[in-house]
Amino acid sequence: MTTRSKDLLDIRPTISSAKLYDTMSAEERFQNETLRPIIKLQHDLFIAVFKNYIAKRKNVFYELTLPKRLAYIEHAIHKDMKFRNSLKGMIIGQFTVEEYDLYIQNSSALNKRMMNIVRERLVNSVQLFEKPDLLKAV
Repeated sequence: MTTRSKDLLDIRPTISSAKLYDTMSAEERFQNETLRPIIKLQHDLFIAVFKNYIAKRKNVFYELTLPKRLAYIEHAIHKDMKFRNSLKGMIIGQFTVEEYDLYIQNSSALNKRMMNIVRERLVNSVQLFEKPDLLKAV
């Protein structure tokens, strides 16, 4: 194993709930072995990137109700191709060469899984996306 591959694998968090079975599909195995640990590792970066995304769009996110904030997150990840590609790059950049070889065999299905996990993490972290001046007043 190359030094880069070993280093990448060594820094990934372990996800004890990510079970692996002989009967699971190759995509599900890749999701649990590779995508979920990388996305967990990159979580703080995704939060910072989404805060910047909000700011670049004139902070309209902060004026929305909770259901509309969740829809905003969904829209950003699934419809804004520039943002989506940026997120994918942050994940793919953490792949080993071997993982990348697996990824390109079925990138479309794996991209869907990838973006769904990121969306879920951002939705579950929606409380972190409060107006910055409100946080400073506390």
